[in-house]
Amino acid sequence: MDAVRSGRDVQQFINLPYRHYRNDANWVPPLRMAQKDILNRRRHPFYKTSDAEMFLARRNGEIVGRVMAILNHAHNEFHQERAGFFGFFESEDDPATAEALLGAAGDWVRSRGAEVIRGPVNPSTNYECGLLIDGCDSAPRVMMTYNPRYYAGLIEGCGFGKAMDLFSYDIAADYFIRSDKLARVAERIRNKDRISIRTVNLKDFKREVELLRVVYNDAWSKNWGFVPFSRAEFDHLAKDLKQLVDARVVLIAEQETTDGARKPVGFLLAVPDINIALKRVADGRLLPLGLMKLLWHSRKIDHMRVITMGVVQSHVSFGIGALFLSEILKRGPAAGYPKAEMSWVLENNVLMNRAAELIGGRLAKKYRIYEKRLR
Repeated sequence: MDAVRSGRDVQQFINLPYRHYRNDANWVPPLRMAQKDILNRRRHPFYKTSDAEMFLARRNGEIVGRVMAILNHAHNEFHQERAGFFGFFESEDDPATAEALLGAAGDWVRSRGAEVIRGPVNPSTNYECGLLIDGCDSAPRVMMTYNPRYYAGLIEGCGFGKAMDLFSYDIAADYFIRSDKLARVAERIRNKDRISIRTVNLKDFKREVELLRVVYNDAWSKNWGFVPFSRAEFDHLAKDLKQLVDARVVLIAEQETTDGARKPVGFLLAVPDINIALKRVADGRLLPLGLMKLLWHSRKIDHMRVITMGVVQSHVSFGIGALFLSEILKRGPAAGYPKAEMSWVLENNVLMNRAAELIGGRLAKKYRIYEKRLR
């Protein structure tokens, strides 16, 4: 077991999944440039409030596993706990390899004061996270994780237990349930509470991003595992997402105030499922032909992922989620996305899980975040 030290080590850390999954038809190769960005501990803003160490497992000179150990100071300060995390976990189907990887991550965070370790998070719940435990027979949607079925056994064999499950729901225009109740609630909110929905204004991108960051940090503050976004980190993520966003399906809820101004009270972020096109880009490389393939196959995307839907704490009881659902399931098909995945939803988010079921959502995949006490 070796800590990542050199540029060559980093490259081997990045390369492993492309070799590990080369014969897996469901895996979607991420763009290498994106992997280099999220793993750059010197430049990515996530690491300004976190410490991290990467490890590689070798057998006879060959890389057979990897993991990142993470100490997220923003998480620990917000939740007032001493937790460590692991992420970017990949391993051959061998308990000894998994034990060495997760043991190294556990030792690293424990030596820095952690009393518990959780994961996988890549590198926090604000990014890709959770181990796929149900639904390994289909490709992941954009910014969702994928792994072999045997990973759960490896992690559980190292003494980890469930911390929280995350659900994803499939919804399609042809089986979406347009209930009278949903329509009535949406209409009441529009009229009685003076709530309206608008799409994001990409021409005023900087202002919109800051508005959304403030709403996000308020709306999700009560959620399990929530980590507040710093301005630098949110700006960085928004810059990446801007290349992917279709403004027609990014919705902002605003309430008209007594003086006629409009106050943002929630937002819904949906993005086209670029994984449909990325699957055609061999080995995650844009050059020499990857970019052309990506652009060509992007025209055929008919699926979107609803990534987030939240309302500020002062307006949670207003039922604005019903208005968002009513709007997105009209605007999505109109924009060319008759199919959607709502992901991910915390298993203990009763209102959101119930809403997904009431509109015809079908539970498609389950993900799990594990934890282990450190002695």
